[in-house]
Amino acid sequence: MSKKAFVTTPIYYVNDIPHIGHAYTTIIADTMARYYRLKGYETFFLTGTDEHGQKIEEAAKMRNRTPQDYADEISGKFKELWDEFDISYDKFIRTTDKDHKLGVQKAFKTMFDSGDIYKGQYEGHYCVSCETFFTDTQLIDENLCPDCGKETRIVKEDSYFFKLSNYQEKLLKWYEEDETCVLPKGKKNEVISFVKQGLRDLSITRTSFDWGVKLPAEMNDPKHVMYVWLDALLNYITALGYGTNDKNMKFWPSTVQLVGKDILRFHAIYWPAFLMSLGLPMPKHVAAHGWWTRNGEKMSKSKGNVVNPKEVADAYGLENFRYFLLREVPFGQDGDFSQKALIDRINSDLSNELGNLLNRIIGMSGKYSDFNITSKNVEKFHKKELDAVAEHLKIAEKNLNDLQTNRFLEELWKALTIANQTITLYEPWAKMKEGNSDFALATVAVVANILAKVSILLHPVMPKTTNKIAKALGFKISHENYTFLLENGNLLNDFVIEKVPPLFPKIEAELLITPEPSIQSTPKKEENKEVEDEKDSLITIDQFFQTKLKIGTIIEAVEVPKSKKLLKLQVDLGEEKPRQIVAGIKEYYKPEDLINTQICVVANLKPAKIMGLVSEGMLLAAKDSDGLALMRPETNKTSGSSVG
Repeated sequence: MSKKAFVTTPIYYVNDIPHIGHAYTTIIADTMARYYRLKGYETFFLTGTDEHGQKIEEAAKMRNRTPQDYADEISGKFKELWDEFDISYDKFIRTTDKDHKLGVQKAFKTMFDSGDIYKGQYEGHYCVSCETFFTDTQLIDENLCPDCGKETRIVKEDSYFFKLSNYQEKLLKWYEEDETCVLPKGKKNEVISFVKQGLRDLSITRTSFDWGVKLPAEMNDPKHVMYVWLDALLNYITALGYGTNDKNMKFWPSTVQLVGKDILRFHAIYWPAFLMSLGLPMPKHVAAHGWWTRNGEKMSKSKGNVVNPKEVADAYGLENFRYFLLREVPFGQDGDFSQKALIDRINSDLSNELGNLLNRIIGMSGKYSDFNITSKNVEKFHKKELDAVAEHLKIAEKNLNDLQTNRFLEELWKALTIANQTITLYEPWAKMKEGNSDFALATVAVVANILAKVSILLHPVMPKTTNKIAKALGFKISHENYTFLLENGNLLNDFVIEKVPPLFPKIEAELLITPEPSIQSTPKKEENKEVEDEKDSLITIDQFFQTKLKIGTIIEAVEVPKSKKLLKLQVDLGEEKPRQIVAGIKEYYKPEDLINTQICVVANLKPAKIMGLVSEGMLLAAKDSDGLALMRPETNKTSGSSVG
């Protein structure tokens, strides 16, 4: 019975095109899938897109498109990029696939029949951007999402609930008994701390929009659609045929499930709880990686510094880009992308240490043996080097199995360092002059063998490059040669080395235009997405004067239905028509008390939607432990007067 491996990326939300964070996750997953195949595992690699939810429905409406049409376009961009990047996935799932919906419906009914789902009523704060519910105690400033900082909406509707609270102790037991169920360890500790604070039952259906998976027909409750996270998480088993054709369920449980740190809670708490309810085994590893900055700054559309992975790969080479991403940052920590760092990796690690080593072997074998290389005396003269390399390769594989890709590559490069130092130490050219050709040719051969062994393990990271190296060294990278050369410790058969052009030409200057850095940036609380649209916390005086503050007169004020905090105001700013401003001041002011009073307004903000209402400005207010007070002029001023 063959060993099996199941590797997954998260399914990517179709609210924007792929960025470097998506590429990083997918390339790690692709590397792991290629590694398992190299070891002879029957491997299934899954990626895809998450296409349901209120955010997608609203984004489509804003563009006068159907949600399906909008989802088709963005999903297509992900698939196109992964195909161009030669990502070796076995299935690209979409949550709009028919079989996925059928599987989700089966799972819902199974959990309902087991007593883990019940019907009730939900009232609370919901963040559309994060597709997440929050309690009053989790909110920032009583109404803002703790993850992304955007305004939440008060949702009050009938809902089905999953009994998440019933799984608190079972989850804690899982974390305790399985040391590597959540990686890295620091992230696991965060998850445990969250669960110990107490889990509340989870609202898993909505009735306020339609873009989602409907409940099973036999439940006769057509107004409900499933919570997008329940729908999305189940993709990992519906892709294997759960609920339709379970022929690939043999791959469950998953070997490695890769996620960004922002969605770890869903994958390390909700997902295993759903699996427990369904009676399915737990994932072996849920692994959370960090985010990427650019030149030390958080990536932001407003700064124009978002890294487009296709542009980088086109400019510097896809495999160079893959190597950089996996080498540059310890798994689980945040990483920084800069062209300087990428160029340094290409010129130093790849060109000098890897590519140049192959050139040296070709050059020496051409001079000393007409390009013929034999391993017959390698163990006689260089067993010490072979043993040292074998130890580094053993540690490298352990690091890769722990998802420590940077340490994996570091160990491979330690082996390459031994190869380069062997040439320097033993000087085969001198040995040839001394008439000790056996030693000299053995030195060339041991270096060739070290390069061959390293290339096999490097193959999951740089498959095209390592195939070129292997061809030059007279062998093929395969499971059989992984077993022959690495597991069994054998050496290359005699071969004639092929001449190849330099693998990594030196790069002398940056190939892409680098955005100008901000004057100064201040770290902020972690948001739930890698690419942030906000400006820096600290600004220059010129930036301050770009803000237009005006005096406005409130001519109409009404409560926003279903909201505990919002008032809808019509404000005269001396323009052709009043501005509509939605403000969270209902707890402090009665609508009738605001009529004909004056306020300070930030007048040049882009319009935003709050609970479906357009808001065309922001009021200035001060808040402390005594409450909130609007900022007002000392005496009445003409509507539209400038402030400052």
